[in-house]
Amino acid sequence: MALDPQPVGGVVFFERRELDQLMRLYGRMVAAGEWRDYGIAGLSDHAVFSIFRHTAEAPLYRVEKRPALARKQGAWAVVGQGGMILKRGHELTQVLRVFEKGKFSVVD
Repeated sequence: MALDPQPVGGVVFFERRELDQLMRLYGRMVAAGEWRDYGIAGLSDHAVFSIFRHTAEAPLYRVEKRPALARKQGAWAVVGQGGMILKRGHELTQVLRVFEKGKFSVVD
């Protein structure tokens, strides 16, 4: 499947199966009490799924789709609160593995 770097209509957005994966992950994390809200944005060069612990805060994580990077480091990225890229790749499923239970640990 080739991703066109020039979005149709000038806006990049998520496909139905991508939204399904994102919403399944979101549902699991809400049930676990980790996340409380989300936001979705379709922009001219990328789409963003933002995840919030509290509605009034900055997002905890952003899942970004950037088709222009599909042939380079991958169209998908998970970005942390400080703007640090936590995971980047070519497949959404692979990138979302960063949220698997046990991946994060508290450091004293």
